[in-house]
Amino acid sequence: MKSIIHTKNTFLFFVLSLFTSLNFACWAQENYIYENSIIETGANQSPLYLPLLKDKKVGILTNQTGIVKVEDGIVTNGSELKSTTHKYKIVHLVDFLIEKNINLKKIYAPEHGFRGTADAGELIKDGKDTKTGLPIISLYGNNKKPNKEQLAGIDVMIFDLQDVGARFYTYISSLHYVMEACAENNIPLIVLDRPNPKGATIDGPVLEMENKSFVGMHPIPVLHGMTIGEYAQMINGEKWLKNGVQAQLTVIPVANYNKSMAYSLPVKPSPNLPNDLSINLYTSLCFFEGTNVSSGRGTNKQFQIYGSPFLKNTIYSFTPKPNDGAKDPMHNGTLCYGEDLSNHKPIDSFSLEWLLKAYKNTSNKEKFFNNFFIKLAGTKKLQQQIEKGLTEKEIKATWKAGLEDFKKTRAKYLLYTDF
Repeated sequence: MKSIIHTKNTFLFFVLSLFTSLNFACWAQENYIYENSIIETGANQSPLYLPLLKDKKVGILTNQTGIVKVEDGIVTNGSELKSTTHKYKIVHLVDFLIEKNINLKKIYAPEHGFRGTADAGELIKDGKDTKTGLPIISLYGNNKKPNKEQLAGIDVMIFDLQDVGARFYTYISSLHYVMEACAENNIPLIVLDRPNPKGATIDGPVLEMENKSFVGMHPIPVLHGMTIGEYAQMINGEKWLKNGVQAQLTVIPVANYNKSMAYSLPVKPSPNLPNDLSINLYTSLCFFEGTNVSSGRGTNKQFQIYGSPFLKNTIYSFTPKPNDGAKDPMHNGTLCYGEDLSNHKPIDSFSLEWLLKAYKNTSNKEKFFNNFFIKLAGTKKLQQQIEKGLTEKEIKATWKAGLEDFKKTRAKYLLYTDF
């Protein structure tokens, strides 16, 4: 079963297709924005979901990206026209719900934790939120799926995480498991949708199910071109949950949005994606996580540079050192040679350019790939193609049939136009 609440303004869609979005674009001071916002995330549309929570015991899966903007006055600009601008305060969804007298019982946290500060892959322990006193249950490590005891006393579950549009970004895997747990325990699930910063881009090899893992659970390409709300509908509709169960799903969609609109994330979605460019290049550079090449963890240019001690024919170098989000980065303390992409223009596809270049120039081809690479790729073929010396064009040609099949499946679950 699925229930979708969807609002749309056709005229705004026409106008907004000509411009990039203005959402969260102008920060005036910490915790405040001054603007007339166009895009409205699911979380910002409280009149659509607060009635669904009334008199219910509520659980929530969220992290630092689960924010709501609350109008906090109007500012008059000092000009002859005396124009006015709305002033919005940014608050966390948990705090907002408590302020609205919603009976929150438990917080569930994905990879990186509730506050989003833990390293990738770091063990996250259960705990208590110091501000609200609510218990926090980690859904990472050995406990990726909430069990019956952890769901006890919950009448309805909220899911609000900012995805980045990549198959191996684990928030969509957490979505799968919470959907499955809710379906098995007859708990309705409300997904508060957020834009996909990669828009409608669909690219990369489609995962082969024998290579299924937490960094790739479904037969989709690396870039799926869907919001997390649309993706939830696909999980449900394609019966990808265990034993084909389906969640009682309600998606609160993004208003005034189509996927051609640029979207700048107001909060970094994880410790090593600090800005728009890192999010844009993440899909392409993340494949280095399955090689002996650093993707910039342990620097302040995560997923904007790459390098290793085995790439000597370069003019750029850096030395990874422990920092927030990378307590023990690859090649810790070792000089790495590579390329700085921090001034690169954003790309609208999944690029193999830098991976192929690094493999060609490495002095250690025998140890270039590690076992994680196949999990990221979702197929053994990509590594084999690279080792055989195929060009990017030749490799991408082999993805065409799989991508066309995926597009047909994807079309059934879209809430927004691609243009």
